[in-house]
Amino acid sequence: GWRAIFLVNLPVGVLTLVLAWRHLPADGPRADRAWPRFDSLGMSLLAATLSAYALAITRAQHSFGPMTIALLVGSFLGLGLFIRVEMRTPAPLIALDAFRAPLLSAGLAMSVLVAAVMMSTLVVGPFYLSRALGLHPAVVGLVLSIGPLVVALSGVPAGGAADRFGTARVTRAGLTAMMLGSLLLCLAPAALGLLGYIVPIVVLTAGYALFQTSNSTAIMSGVKPEQRGVTSGLLNLSRNLGLITGASVMGGVFALATGNGPIAAAPPAAVAMGMRTTFGVAAALMTVALALSAAGRALHTTHPQVNDATSRVMASDAAACLTPERK
Repeated sequence: GWRAIFLVNLPVGVLTLVLAWRHLPADGPRADRAWPRFDSLGMSLLAATLSAYALAITRAQHSFGPMTIALLVGSFLGLGLFIRVEMRTPAPLIALDAFRAPLLSAGLAMSVLVAAVMMSTLVVGPFYLSRALGLHPAVVGLVLSIGPLVVALSGVPAGGAADRFGTARVTRAGLTAMMLGSLLLCLAPAALGLLGYIVPIVVLTAGYALFQTSNSTAIMSGVKPEQRGVTSGLLNLSRNLGLITGASVMGGVFALATGNGPIAAAPPAAVAMGMRTTFGVAAALMTVALALSAAGRALHTTHPQVNDATSRVMASDAAACLTPERK
């Protein structure tokens, strides 16, 4: 049954733990500076805010009742409290001044949109392949594995392309490929069958590999070494927010476009229409991401003093750990 899917992860996880324990270099606590106390209040507020948002988005798929509204309101209030605490604490969990840098803000926003679109392939794909194309579950699993395989094979070439042509060009190329793949899924007739699904998915996931590599490189190369851990965490947070939102919002678009009643009982034509509508929305989201990329790059070029000031603020926050008062 379905439990075997999780059981098979156990030996893989144990092997990973053994490899990490034996081969990762030892890295003890940093004793070269007096680190301030961890921002426990900020961490608690962030965890509560994200939990409320995730629950609200999940419940919204089934009913948009008072509890869903209360959770959404709670998540917005929690975000406001979190920002207030981070502005006042001497050692914030997240340096809010970092968001003044156009490349970082645009990069994180694009990451949310891209993750939402990629989640659509996992939410919509199984229904389309099984209901509209009538494939066996085992074949559905094999077809769904094509996307991750393309990403795995494209990772190293994408990194080489970013080094050779620059992160800006490769980011735009990746977003353009994702938009094209979404448009193909939106416009491809069901008569093309499995080929009409696989080809657009290959284009979309190859574009995702290009974007992911170049966007991460651009963001991480623009921060100070002492801020790379927090920035990496922000990247992971943006991706997870995109996955949560994509699973609910894009799943809601698919359900709405498919029609009333359970999707598992919907006719093939209705499921195909839902798939095309969902990826039409995905193509629009990629257009927004392209606009964000252009805007972030333009602001970075025309207002470099904002980025320099942000870097100085982030560096001074880390250097403050060495002041006599902190010691």
